[in-house]
Amino acid sequence: MPFSPATREIPGGGPAARLHAVPAADRAVVRVAVLADDVFLRAGLLSEIQGKPGIHVVAGPPASADVLVAMTGSAADLPDLVAGAPTNARLVLITGTPRPAELWTAIENGLVVLIPRAELTTTRLLRAIADAHQGHGHLPAEQLGQVLHGLARLQREVLSPRELMLNGLSRRETEVLRRLADGQDTAEIAAEMSYSERTVKNILHSLTSRLGLRNRTHAVSYALRNGLI
Repeated sequence: MPFSPATREIPGGGPAARLHAVPAADRAVVRVAVLADDVFLRAGLLSEIQGKPGIHVVAGPPASADVLVAMTGSAADLPDLVAGAPTNARLVLITGTPRPAELWTAIENGLVVLIPRAELTTTRLLRAIADAHQGHGHLPAEQLGQVLHGLARLQREVLSPRELMLNGLSRRETEVLRRLADGQDTAEIAAEMSYSERTVKNILHSLTSRLGLRNRTHAVSYALRNGLI
């Protein structure tokens, strides 16, 4: 079992206690799928979260889960472990110290919170589920440093040569969208950016095609909704 009995009771003020304090009618239920590469580890995880307030354990395939709790010896195994989960499900990963390649695999599969296996307790797990559901990420300092270094390298070696930024847009696309959001039409944008109107229209066409957006209004809405402008 992955937990010691001493960690199972959560005193007042812990995640479970805070959930109890919320009226049942107002309590958001988090649908959690529990995944592990060992049947006994999965049983141990299930025993810690089943019956906790605000948590509904998804039985069977994780297709309806909001949060995935996965325990694995190697993050390289994650793609198989989380197969069938929604693409927007948030991942709480319990593992050892992942190598950089394993960390990127975890991020590609929805990583939000990483819990070192040696630090796992019931309190930590419940807090991680609540944080993941609310979109609050947490990585240990070593892994956070690796991610930041990797993002800088991605920008320098992959995106910049293609005139893209980390948000997935080019600087030209970002500027055009900002001006559209301010109410300018393509002729006004072209004049202020010293482009031809055809160039502005081509920028918008390339953007909407690449992102699968319907039109300029949809593009502006997408950019605002995702904090890109």
